Amino acid sequence: MYFAALLARTEDGWEASDTELDDVETLSDLADLAREASPDEDTVLVLIEQEGSWFGVVRIDGEEDPRIYVSDAAAAARSSYGEILLTDELLGRDPGDEDDLDALDLDGTEDGETDDDQDGDGEAPVIVGGGSAEAVPHGPVGDPGILDDLGVGEKELRSLTEDAVNEIAESLGASEVLETVR
Repeated sequence: MYFAALLARTEDGWEASDTELDDVETLSDLADLAREASPDEDTVLVLIEQEGSWFGVVRIDGEEDPRIYVSDAAAAARSSYGEILLTDELLGRDPGDEDDLDALDLDGTEDGETDDDQDGDGEAPVIVGGGSAEAVPHGPVGDPGILDDLGVGEKELRSLTEDAVNEIAESLGASEVLETVR
């Protein structure tokens, strides 16, 4: 179960809208969706929360590149919505590393591994991602200062718990408008 909302800052305060992420496949799609919520190129926050296990904040300021913060990358990586946020750049990977088909060893063994290295059940260990076993870090990734100028500092952001989206909205003075879409 997940909850996603857009908070757009206007001259009259924050406006909230519930958003469906079913048609969003990339961070670019998400940024376009956020920009549509604010025709005046004001700040838009996309707040995503999944079953209390992780939350993400995407900040769009006009046409600038999105800024992202994810509370637990490993938990988010298990979610299709989290995968949208966990870009190669955010994880410090070179784009395309995981999809290099030349790196695949299709004989069932990895480079330098013999058939004797199998894991006891008769099958070679499977490494997802074209032979690259880069782990997604447990814990936060991204820009912890994403909300500094809005009154939510890095320390506060990192300490948020299961109710993070509501706590962020409360700090921004937007909890009432968020409740209307929850």
